[in-house]
Amino acid sequence: MLDAVSATLPGFEALLSEPGVLPVVAGLLGLVVGSFLNTVIHRLPQMLERDWREQCAELAGAAPPQSARFDLVAPRSHCPQCKTPIRALHLVPLVGWLLLRGRCAACATTIAVRYPLVEMLTAALFTVAALRFGVSLHFLAAVVMSAFLIALAFIDFDTHYLPDQLTLPLLWIGLAASLTGDVAEAVTGAIIGYLILWLVYHAFKLVTGKEGMGYGDFKLLAALGAWLGPESLLPIVLASSVSGAAIGIAMIFLAGRSRDVPLAFGPYLAAAGWMVMIAGDLLPGGFVF
Repeated sequence: MLDAVSATLPGFEALLSEPGVLPVVAGLLGLVVGSFLNTVIHRLPQMLERDWREQCAELAGAAPPQSARFDLVAPRSHCPQCKTPIRALHLVPLVGWLLLRGRCAACATTIAVRYPLVEMLTAALFTVAALRFGVSLHFLAAVVMSAFLIALAFIDFDTHYLPDQLTLPLLWIGLAASLTGDVAEAVTGAIIGYLILWLVYHAFKLVTGKEGMGYGDFKLLAALGAWLGPESLLPIVLASSVSGAAIGIAMIFLAGRSRDVPLAFGPYLAAAGWMVMIAGDLLPGGFVF
């Protein structure tokens, strides 16, 4: 069996190396992964909220609230309005939304356009990674990083929370991957990445008495440092800070957003980290393995 698999892999790699094949495969894979990321983005915050409620009840000495199983697998995908299960055909990434014309087949409730957008975004990022890195370990690494960063960016945008269930695995996978390259660079990048925002947080709090960001941002930058090394941190911090400030100011003056409403920083860190990863040799940083 192992011999058969070994004999097949070179042929499969040769197929993917054909011009245009890997980007197409990556794009299709991105649609599928994007569909799963929609589930993560929608359900993970609710799962965490349920866990917190159970913990609060336990600390208060009360019986934990009884509820049906709710995770990334169960219950089946359904319309949030009428609870009708979604047919298998309508779960096909992008195609299902188009067939339904953006509405539930049972009650005609509008299905948010975000769902196909996340799928298309994931497909686009995977395709760019394929064009940038080709058939390589770096392509696989870019796919993993892209998926994590998309989920984290959208969850933070919705909830202003970067779950440990995503930031910490991203950090540890990056450190584990560095075993094939420069472990010292990865560890140094993780430490400096965490400390940079930790110091900014405490300096801002000391001066203003307010919290300018959350601990999840520290962990996300630490994860990016583990994957891309300490040299990547300066361009990531500069790009995310400038873009975040520019968009925040624009929203205040053009959209009437209150200055007191916090702005999620995670999406800007994620976008900057992804761009530095793709830039490779064009900017300081790049995979440490």
